[in-house]
Amino acid sequence: MSKAAAPRIELASADPSIAQEMTRWLAHLGAERRLSPKTLEAYGRDLRQCLDFLSNHWGERVTLERFAALEATDVRAFMAMRRADDIAGRSLMRALAGLRSFGRFLEREGKGKVGALSAIRAPKVAKSLPKPLPMASAKRLADADERAGEERETWILARDAAVMALLYGSGLRISEALSLKRREVPRPGEGDVLVVTGKGNKTRMVPVLQNVLALIQEYVAMCPYPLPAEGPIFVGARGGSLSPRIIQLAMERLRGALGLPDSATPHALRHSFATHLLSRGGDLRAIQELLGHSSLSTTQVYTGIDSERLLEVYASAHPRR
Repeated sequence: MSKAAAPRIELASADPSIAQEMTRWLAHLGAERRLSPKTLEAYGRDLRQCLDFLSNHWGERVTLERFAALEATDVRAFMAMRRADDIAGRSLMRALAGLRSFGRFLEREGKGKVGALSAIRAPKVAKSLPKPLPMASAKRLADADERAGEERETWILARDAAVMALLYGSGLRISEALSLKRREVPRPGEGDVLVVTGKGNKTRMVPVLQNVLALIQEYVAMCPYPLPAEGPIFVGARGGSLSPRIIQLAMERLRGALGLPDSATPHALRHSFATHLLSRGGDLRAIQELLGHSSLSTTQVYTGIDSERLLEVYASAHPRR
């Protein structure tokens, strides 16, 4: 079967040769780079906006030759125009990434080298502080009874509650929780530590509460599928791998039931674990180890620690004499 031809792009602000290369570029990104349709749509939109701006900026239609001769001042003027439209830093980064991708494509195809694009620094993106959940809400998310009215099998509700209890109780990433093998999770009363494989294939030890192990054991007892020692302890509705998206959807349903904001995600449970430990006097270095962060500054942002809290730690711990 032959592939369907990509829809032809027409541009009022640019020469047909640019439109032709843009069509080929987007088809290449979709077929070879496997970019999602939404990303392709965003890249195409960003390039159109840039071409419209350049056409007005230069007072003429944009040709391949003119685009290849793009200067850094032209790119900065386009970025400034987008920033004036109150565009977020991440959107500006995406726009620049798309333009650079188009420039590299033209260079590979022998249609000119757009050197100005690589000379522009990517805009800075402000780090947004995570929003931890209130302690009572975090605990309710791990209660299967909160979803008793849903038309889902009891074992699935128990599974989701066990996963969320693990995210909050041990501060795991969702990928870390779902990759745990059955043999790696002790039964209640037979251990209180998990060995987790995190980012960069690094392992770390994290404590696990007995009530969390009890929830996991309840799910295991209800699960209709065999759970071999070397297989994942958490499985999907058909016995295969459990997708993180399933837990995210469960969290979305619970958000509505509990009146929680959109920021209440599975990852927010990890934020909550760290923040609640810190608020109760936990040591920042110890929390760093528990989370598996390579940098203390990451933990500091993660927990939303502020200068007031740092001064409290200093005042309580620093030897005065």
